Amino acid sequence: MANENNNGTHRKRALILLATVIIVAALGYLLWWFFLGRYHETTDDAYVSGNLIRVTPRVPGAVVAVLADDSDYVKRGQVLVKLDDTDARVALGRAEADLADAVRRVRQYFDLVDERTANLNLKQEALRQAQADLERRSGPAAEQEAVSQEEVDHARIAASRAGNDLKLAQAQLASARSAVAGTTVADNPAVMQAAARLRDAYLAASRCEIRAADSGYIAKRSVQVGQQVAVGAALMAVVPLDQLWVDANFKEDQLKRLRIGQAVELVSDYYGGDAVFHGKVVGIEPGTGAAFSLLPPQNASGNWIKIVQRLPVRVALDPKEIAAHPLMVGLSMKADADTHDQNGSVLGTGTGAGRYETSIDNAAEKDADALVAKIVAANRGR
Repeated sequence: MANENNNGTHRKRALILLATVIIVAALGYLLWWFFLGRYHETTDDAYVSGNLIRVTPRVPGAVVAVLADDSDYVKRGQVLVKLDDTDARVALGRAEADLADAVRRVRQYFDLVDERTANLNLKQEALRQAQADLERRSGPAAEQEAVSQEEVDHARIAASRAGNDLKLAQAQLASARSAVAGTTVADNPAVMQAAARLRDAYLAASRCEIRAADSGYIAKRSVQVGQQVAVGAALMAVVPLDQLWVDANFKEDQLKRLRIGQAVELVSDYYGGDAVFHGKVVGIEPGTGAAFSLLPPQNASGNWIKIVQRLPVRVALDPKEIAAHPLMVGLSMKADADTHDQNGSVLGTGTGAGRYETSIDNAAEKDADALVAKIVAANRGR
């Protein structure tokens, strides 16, 4: 009888203890959810994304050298592929000669203005002399000297001829001036057209060396030596692994409290829990993946079944953490967004102007300008 009482007491204590543990656990969970849990949205449908810079030719040609391969690290401006530049160099030499010839011809236009100005001065002097001779032969004094009518007629004809010569010289000077009016040798239209053709030929020759638009790692190399490539053909890609972000696909019922600027903790399957990345929400896509697919779903049918949609949320990563623990495009991530801060906006307001750009052609343009200036200076004379 005593044993049964003891067993009942132990059982009762065990049940009370179990109930206490359950109540404490439930209370702890409720407190955690109230203060922390309800302010966190998580998803494991997240992937590392980044820029994929296409390496494409801007002039057609035959490939004579491939200087980078998959997984190689290249720097901005480094030559990746060389095309046969024989025709381009010939065209460049022809353009240089054309510019020199244009400068010399325009210089002759300016010299022609000087020549015809001097000729005009001579014609004006000749007209003054002819008019003076006519006045002397046809004036009152000429009657006393018994000047013949024939001499007067000759003097009148000479004066008329001198006047016509002067008009011709004026017209020739006006024509010469019209070719150079308001210009110098360097900015004369004929020279500028030749200079533009030279710049075009210079850039075409320089583009036979295809350079990296940014620093990064080579991927998707498909070009081979000897291949004939066309403008815009995909030869390879450069992936800058310091320009990465995460696209976290949250369910539509998780987006209510998500705002731009909120902190996000991310864990990669690649590193596991050994590396925790800290990012922030920088944007929410304006549509679901299904909405932008090639064949969007048509839900206006009798057999409609509701499917919870996901919306990509872009999360910016800390560059220092990426440098310490490199990531690759496409890796899986687990994202945990802290939604305490509700001050941010739902949609972004930035324009993104100038976010991604390259200036690898600037050096070639400057070199082309320097070559034009050199040729003009060498052929313009005084």
